[in-house]
Amino acid sequence: MLRKMILPLVLFVLALPLLTEAASRNLAPREAAAMLDKNKDMFLLDVRTFDEYRQLRLDGARLVPIDQLTRRMAEIPRSRPILVYCAVGSRSSQVAGYLVRQGYGEVYNLSGGIYTWAQQGLPILQGGP
Repeated sequence: MLRKMILPLVLFVLALPLLTEAASRNLAPREAAAMLDKNKDMFLLDVRTFDEYRQLRLDGARLVPIDQLTRRMAEIPRSRPILVYCAVGSRSSQVAGYLVRQGYGEVYNLSGGIYTWAQQGLPILQGGP
């Protein structure tokens, strides 16, 4: 009986590093801004609607609305780190997790979304692209 309980526990402990490595990481706006300053190769992925994007966005972001994501995956590079954002961080968190499950390596979620980013006085673009 004890043997039957130990084997699953050992397998879980051995798999734990793989599970944690396969997760996206949340970044606070200032942390994300610092990372963007250091890494000019980072891909900015905006998963909001076109209307939201038109009102307020990060410079250099690619708009791929969450409802179009699965059919537009080819637009998202696998060879670059990715920062995903939305309005408040919930849609982007879902997308970041999905990208990791699809085999994307370095994926980050902007915690608090673009609204928190803007509230902290970080640079944004407004108006139509």
